[in-house]
Amino acid sequence: MTHKAGFVNILGNPNVGKSTLMNELVGERLSIITSKSQTTRHRIMGIVNTEEYQIVFSDTPGVLKPNYKLQEAMLSASKEALADADVILYVTDLYEKIDKNEDFLKSVKSATCPVLIVINKIDLSNQEQLAPIIEGWKTEFPHAETFIISALHKFNVKELFARIVTLLPESPPYFEKSALTNKPMRFFVSEKIREKILLHYQKEIPYSVEVVVDEYKEETDIVNISAIIYVARDSQKGIIIGHQGLSLKRIGTEARKDLEKFIEKKIFLSMFVKVKKDWRDDNEQLQKFGYNQ
Repeated sequence: MTHKAGFVNILGNPNVGKSTLMNELVGERLSIITSKSQTTRHRIMGIVNTEEYQIVFSDTPGVLKPNYKLQEAMLSASKEALADADVILYVTDLYEKIDKNEDFLKSVKSATCPVLIVINKIDLSNQEQLAPIIEGWKTEFPHAETFIISALHKFNVKELFARIVTLLPESPPYFEKSALTNKPMRFFVSEKIREKILLHYQKEIPYSVEVVVDEYKEETDIVNISAIIYVARDSQKGIIIGHQGLSLKRIGTEARKDLEKFIEKKIFLSMFVKVKKDWRDDNEQLQKFGYNQ
């Protein structure tokens, strides 16, 4: 029996629903999701295994013109995913213009692997709106297939998945068949804490934060976790902690509850806030935080 395997990389601009789609395709909530743009900073792989195939999905940072070195690293992750794809899912939605990011779109057009244009959020449209949008993408990508979906409401996602399977090349698996992701548990702990910060803080605060898991110690009936929340400026430290530490406590409680479901164990989570001045423009710090690798 032949075996199929391949990298199916999900690309597109910020806020089009790439992470929601990734989680739906993989069947696990690996990527954090908020309504804020630039939620995803790293390339996150989610692996789907059967006896016949292995699909390595990649969620990638939204494509944008970088304003600082962190965003340069995020763009680099998206370009890397463009280069090693066996199938590209280019995700868009009803609201963005086709020429929003022309430079990156040119790179997608020059890809030698199959490209599927995925128009998301169709639950927010009517047929009149949809027809010219589909036609516009078909004109722009005449050799690509177009799928209309609602990742949030699971509309047409199974059909998209089935098409992906048919496009996979014959190959042995790239990862162990038991693997769900290429990321360690510490990564998901830090992402879950960062998700809560994105949800509860406004303006620049969420974008100035990086979370590092200092300790992850698994015992028989409990997991002890210690995490450090780094901010870029002194003034942000007090905002994260909040009056009498209440804001930090709320983040910790919500993250702990989500992680207990994910890990399926009781968790003791302690968090500390530290300042790393302007870390988003510091190559050494970005390296330590897992970017530029």
